[in-house]
Amino acid sequence: MNQAAHIADYSTLTLTGGEAIVEILERAGVGPMFGMGGFQLLPFYDAVRRKGLTHHLINDERCGAFAADAWARVSGRPGVCDATLGPGATNLVTALVESFNAGIAQVVFVGDTHRDHSWKNMTQETRQLDILRPAVKDVIRVERSSRVPEAVRRAFAVATSGRPGPVVVDVPEDIAHESFDYPLSDLWIDPATTRFPAYRSRPDARAVEKAAAAIAKASRPLLLVGGGIHISQAYEALQAFAGAHSIPVAHTLSGKGAIACVHPLSIGLFGRYSRIANELIECSDCLIVIGCKLGEIATKRFQLFNGAAPIIHIELLPEEIGRTTRTDHALVGDARLALEDLSAALHGAAATSRAARSDYAAEVTARMAKWRKGAADRLLSDEVPINMGRMLNELNNEMPAESVLVADGGFAAHWGGLLYDTKAAGRRFVADRGFASIGYGLPGAMGAQMAVPDQPVVAITGDGGFNMTIGELETARRVGTPFTLMIVNNAASGYIKALQHSMYGAYQSADLVEMNYAEIASDFGCHGIRVEHPDQLAPAIRAANAERDRPSVIDVVVTRDPAKMLPGVDNRTLKITKGDRPV
Repeated sequence: MNQAAHIADYSTLTLTGGEAIVEILERAGVGPMFGMGGFQLLPFYDAVRRKGLTHHLINDERCGAFAADAWARVSGRPGVCDATLGPGATNLVTALVESFNAGIAQVVFVGDTHRDHSWKNMTQETRQLDILRPAVKDVIRVERSSRVPEAVRRAFAVATSGRPGPVVVDVPEDIAHESFDYPLSDLWIDPATTRFPAYRSRPDARAVEKAAAAIAKASRPLLLVGGGIHISQAYEALQAFAGAHSIPVAHTLSGKGAIACVHPLSIGLFGRYSRIANELIECSDCLIVIGCKLGEIATKRFQLFNGAAPIIHIELLPEEIGRTTRTDHALVGDARLALEDLSAALHGAAATSRAARSDYAAEVTARMAKWRKGAADRLLSDEVPINMGRMLNELNNEMPAESVLVADGGFAAHWGGLLYDTKAAGRRFVADRGFASIGYGLPGAMGAQMAVPDQPVVAITGDGGFNMTIGELETARRVGTPFTLMIVNNAASGYIKALQHSMYGAYQSADLVEMNYAEIASDFGCHGIRVEHPDQLAPAIRAANAERDRPSVIDVVVTRDPAKMLPGVDNRTLKITKGDRPV
């Protein structure tokens, strides 16, 4: 070792703990950060300023974590947000559960009390780590200043490896503020952990061979794809496998975009809402489930599958295998690698399979055409107030292939999942289905737009969801994110009102005040457009897409009739079982 290298090994840099965090974040190439500062993390904020990293003040910590979540989904890199101790930390919980359940990597810095005075009734002190721990993949508390770089590296490694998820780094006040001489050799990060998934694993080769044999025997196999396809970014592998063997592809709300919805092998959503997928599941002789937990919605409350067709389940977490549905062939590993291994195992049978399943593939096209004809009354509706089916159809017509649609919880996801057509594979449809919280639409649109600044981003949210997060319209205007927020204005908590209608025919605590959200958006300095007639939809979408300097809000006045609020294009007769959830 030469003398210069030897000297470099022992060089140090005097930093506060907050500055040391930022040193590692800079080396990680961190994207936009979101947070609301407090005294505990002031050294972190000052270091961000001096380094010139991007950080945005938000008006509610939950929205900061939602924005970081959406940015992570679209960029494929861990989101970063922060909060001060106490109420700042506890405000994160809902959004962190979303990321945890959906497998989205986040690194979250939370300030905490000075350790010399902890549990002396410090201002805003609470058992915040006990509250946060069930909501995240891991909690890492920094107990020594010397270990700050290690803690941040560890947070990125845990957040991006295996099934990704959020990780909280708890930073006591004294750790953030006190100085330490950090060895330069300790200021590094593994570049593999700056994207997710960081490290992939393959399924057992013998299990792959058995699953391949089951697929080869099948005449009507189906691919059922969940959100894991996006985490793995297995789009090319899926399309190659489905195309080579003429296997139709259905998706969950989270799996939408696994292949383009306009692809001839796409059969759309399955589960609680369906185009043609549920019918094909019933007559399938082999089901290939990919990155899907087969939860309540995907299985119609665990009643969808007939139990006759063998099930192949590709899943990263072994504990998810067989949790809700019997599995005959478990392929535990990364979705992309598992599909590539299945393709290799079936390579010699591809031509024969395509020929044998040609009529089956053609059946998809015919069934989908029939479904579209049956849905035309909503997709082409001239109703006033506006039918949501028409609203989604206008989005299908106007949004380009590279656009991203963010769907809030409730109606936005239900209608969007059923009727919106992605025109290219990828994260073109972002829905918060990990926890299905209302209020994701606005902050989600902001985070998604930052990930793809040159692409059109449109979000759908209800008036109730917008009311929850309206303060972030100020953030979006300040930041200059030019997304379009389409508000489903039905003057109600629509999903609840529709359920009350179907079950009781009467309503309680379901109505909102009639509001003009276009005027409210204009008062925020944003581009506001009010749409009251379906013919105004297309021009409004075009005008919003053309606005690239500030957010646009399209206030769409939709039906007030609770009997028409559910996306029942294919479910016009609602069957209700006492004590069960009908939709």
